[in-house]
Amino acid sequence: MRHVLENDAPAARFADCYLLGNGSLGVAVRGGVGAERLSLNLDTLWSGGPVTRGDARPPGDVQQLRAAVAAGDHARADRLARALQASAWVQSFQPLGWIDWQYDPGRSDVPTGYRRNLHLLSGIASTADATGVLLETFVSSPDRVLVCRATGPSTTAVPRVGSPHPVVTSSSSGAGVTWMTMSGRAPADVLPHYVDGEPPVTYAADDPDADGLVDAGMGFALVVAWVPDESGGSLVAAAESGFRGWQSRPSADVEALAAVARARVEAALAVDVGELRRRHVLDQQEVLGGCELDLSPSAASNPEAARAELYFDLGRHLLAAGSRPGTQPLTLQGIWNDDVRPAWSSNLTTNINTPMSYWGAEVSGLGTLHEPLLDLVEDLLEAGRRTARETYGARGACVHHNTDLWRFTDPVPGLPQWVNWASALWWLTDHAVQHHAYLGPGPEADAFLANRVLPALRASAAFALDMLVPHSDGALVVSPSSSPEHAFLADGRPYAVTWGSAMDQELVHDILTSTVELVGSRGRDADDAELVREASAALARLRLPVAFDGIRAEWADDLEPEEVGHRHLSHLYGVFPGHRSGAVEPQEELQASRAALALRLAEGSGYTGWSQAWVLCLAARLRDGALAERAIETLLGPLSSRSLLDLHPLDGWPGGAVFQIDGNLGAVAGIAELVVQSHDGVVALLPALPAGWPSGRARGLRVRGGDVVDLEWEDGALASAVIHAVATRDVVVELPGDGQGRARRTVSLRAGETAVVVAP
Repeated sequence: MRHVLENDAPAARFADCYLLGNGSLGVAVRGGVGAERLSLNLDTLWSGGPVTRGDARPPGDVQQLRAAVAAGDHARADRLARALQASAWVQSFQPLGWIDWQYDPGRSDVPTGYRRNLHLLSGIASTADATGVLLETFVSSPDRVLVCRATGPSTTAVPRVGSPHPVVTSSSSGAGVTWMTMSGRAPADVLPHYVDGEPPVTYAADDPDADGLVDAGMGFALVVAWVPDESGGSLVAAAESGFRGWQSRPSADVEALAAVARARVEAALAVDVGELRRRHVLDQQEVLGGCELDLSPSAASNPEAARAELYFDLGRHLLAAGSRPGTQPLTLQGIWNDDVRPAWSSNLTTNINTPMSYWGAEVSGLGTLHEPLLDLVEDLLEAGRRTARETYGARGACVHHNTDLWRFTDPVPGLPQWVNWASALWWLTDHAVQHHAYLGPGPEADAFLANRVLPALRASAAFALDMLVPHSDGALVVSPSSSPEHAFLADGRPYAVTWGSAMDQELVHDILTSTVELVGSRGRDADDAELVREASAALARLRLPVAFDGIRAEWADDLEPEEVGHRHLSHLYGVFPGHRSGAVEPQEELQASRAALALRLAEGSGYTGWSQAWVLCLAARLRDGALAERAIETLLGPLSSRSLLDLHPLDGWPGGAVFQIDGNLGAVAGIAELVVQSHDGVVALLPALPAGWPSGRARGLRVRGGDVVDLEWEDGALASAVIHAVATRDVVVELPGDGQGRARRTVSLRAGETAVVVAP
């Protein structure tokens, strides 16, 4: 069945659950037999509180570090890089708790006809069997509540609530409704799972002040209403956290928080449950209905095509469930985590995972769901100014390899190979640039450019310019620089800090190029003019990534990688998600990138879900449909759970792997780009079609410039294609070729009209 995940057994672990959400409230559904556990999260429920760094280092340290890099003294460079690190860690995304509901008591074995389904377009999870008992669960964005409806015989048991945190619970009944309230406080501090320290989890013992505020350890409340009726019963729940903004002390006034949650439930109870369901489905259709990939014509002979389509649908569902305007950006696990000490703090890991989660938003018609990440950029522009100034003596703002709800921007304690990468804001700023590119011309785009893109470019470009130094050959390189989480070997020992890593050079190239183009055309004053002048001069001298022995190098110098098959593919950023390797990069450079990717894969890279999703995206840009097909098969095989959630193998973790959302979401971009790409003013149709997808159709795929593409193909050939134009302009369309070349055609678009590129 299209658009539906099906399983014949309940979830045996968290990673096998079905995930629902409205961007704020996340719910993991296990599909138990006659009993359901609903694990709950709130996007704003984190440990800790607003923090300030108290151990700032003088800018002179970075000058010594640059001198050590220039001298090739790798050991000293690593030591000096550690001296720039802060003493604090990012905080952890927290579980709220759970609701246990034995809605059909006395059953445990999986009955005849058992099925648990997740309807990916409606966002409804259901559990049913041959006895006629049905459980449906959804999380409504319009009404901001969880709704769980049981129908059939014996559906009378009252739910129970619980939490891994110390909580107070109470219950009452009246007017046919049983009310349950649970409240408590999140931890004041949680150490990352990989850090040995005591205590690993700390709960604050202080009382809230007269305004109900605390320094750390925000309050939370869950309110559940259980309403039985003649055909079964309904559970309606809402939750509230004490988060008041990343710079504000949180609330621990749990009675006030419970009152807010209860008012939301009461409002939902005033509406028939069928109407709540209808509103929810309409909202889902409005968000998800504009884009579709249909591989069913290929699925008859190739079941893997149907699974690839389902994976695309699941990624879009997860983005709609986990990221809505006004909510927090997705963590490593989206908004679903049941561990107080989750893997890697379930934080916002900016050196790949956080941006990857939004790679597919624009092309798959979900640009509005990009907004939480763009809001994060705005926060980090402010939070990261102190870090740029105090750590590097630089203008602008910077962010290191991870951040959290409290917008932490400093390098945490640890190995320089993953701590001292200071380039995250360049990457995140490019997301704002790309969102603007996909908006197309108009007042909305103009306002977004002026209010969001230009401020981000000003801060990012200023920091980039202050991080550039002359390489020994005279070209400009970033210093200090590292390649995320990877080390090189010198005298048999691993080091990480050098200058001009390929990723940093690509990021700076993109940021300075965008600054020249956008600030240069829309700048307001002399300061902007000077910034553009600096950026233009730096671009002319910028050292682009190089190749040694025909293979794209990871660093500016010919250094030996510690792990040839490393999971990160940072040196290929320019191919994807960067832009320099779009439609016009010289073939010799693309060949060097192909060789680098082949070497990485030959040595075992792609062993995590997110890494394999990156392989898929690179394969699409490199026009390698066969490699893309293998990547999808790997994602759908050992790197997926029973519910097709992305897995990151992790020794010592229950089940040997942890759910991470980035692989699911990164694959949306890769699958879409196998069908449509847009770079450098060129729209490419079927640029990397897998052999196993000989026939299919897609509608609603978006391209830069804001236009929308629908197309259909049969037996590997393009059968029809149209472009729905948002502006009057000419666009170059690249058509599928026979392997010897691809024809290009200039198509004249008129705003609001449809242009036929290929007629059926």
